[in-house]
Amino acid sequence: MSHLTKTQAQARADQVRAFRAEQSLLSAQGLLRLPEEDAVHIQRYHDNLLHELQQAQDVDLSDGARHLSLGMQIVSFLGAAALAASLFFLFYQYWGYFATTTQVVILIAAPLLSLAGAYWVRQFDASGYYAKLAGLVSFASWVLNIVMLGSIFNVTPSPNAFAVFALYGFLLAYLLQVRLLLAAAMICSFIFIGAKFGTWMGSYWIYVGENPEHFFLPALFFFALPQWINQTRYHGFAAIYQLLSVVVFFIALLILANWAGSSYLPWSPNVIEGCYQIVGFVASALLVLYGLRTGAANLMLAGNVFFALFLYTKFFDWWWDWLPKYLFFLVIGLTAILALMVFNRLRKLQQQTVAQQTIPTTGGQS
Repeated sequence: MSHLTKTQAQARADQVRAFRAEQSLLSAQGLLRLPEEDAVHIQRYHDNLLHELQQAQDVDLSDGARHLSLGMQIVSFLGAAALAASLFFLFYQYWGYFATTTQVVILIAAPLLSLAGAYWVRQFDASGYYAKLAGLVSFASWVLNIVMLGSIFNVTPSPNAFAVFALYGFLLAYLLQVRLLLAAAMICSFIFIGAKFGTWMGSYWIYVGENPEHFFLPALFFFALPQWINQTRYHGFAAIYQLLSVVVFFIALLILANWAGSSYLPWSPNVIEGCYQIVGFVASALLVLYGLRTGAANLMLAGNVFFALFLYTKFFDWWWDWLPKYLFFLVIGLTAILALMVFNRLRKLQQQTVAQQTIPTTGGQS
């Protein structure tokens, strides 16, 4: 089972659990009677399969275990943040007692040793929680290394540091298979690319957030990356690429749709805002359809959320000042009901499509 990713292994374990639950229900209702020998063989096969999946990928075999896994993820993140903060304050507490040469050696050794430690932990940690903790500490050591070396040698702050952060973050993410490090590397990439665009346009790089148009191209690039480079070996990486890209892209659109002063377009503010509002509506609707077609529930949810945000901000612009407040919120409520009707219609159409695909197969077997 080592060829399965953790997502695939967990789905297989859930499938076995669902089969057992349905088999038990059908047996209790007298609709299924398996010969005792066959039932024993199936039970033994599933027991061995679940044991292999648990040993290879540390899958959750019960709802309680799944809830505990979520808690462990939260605790590992908090532990990594605490250890990184401890490392940071330890450096600052005793930093002045070291000579410059010693400081440089420590700064170079810290990320290298932490990287080796994280990789060593990954070899023995099937769950990945301790490797995630060690990887986050290594990433914090790397960031601290670059910042402190720049301070020691009085290097002018530059957006290039974020490129270095991003490269190390991607390295750790793929080496240790940690989604949080992938998200951190992507954020550093967004900051670096946005800052570079800003300097090319004549502004100081530190004002990277003042021109949201800088983030469109990197967001589209990262969204399409899982289509070009297969991410199935890495648990949840494709979802992180697409979901984080969607959030960055639509937040930039939302800002430009309401504050045209941050745009480079040489048009009047009303025209700029109107164009970006149309793009926002169309893009969010297309995202919902894309998520529906590919079965990506998180993308469908993101598309719904941003479509509602664009819609409600327009309602606010149009009617907040002159409509009575009770009437304004009545319009909001009726719009929500209309959206529910549309989504319910799409859901029924999808269910009908699935039913039409399964009925001929069932008929052929009967």
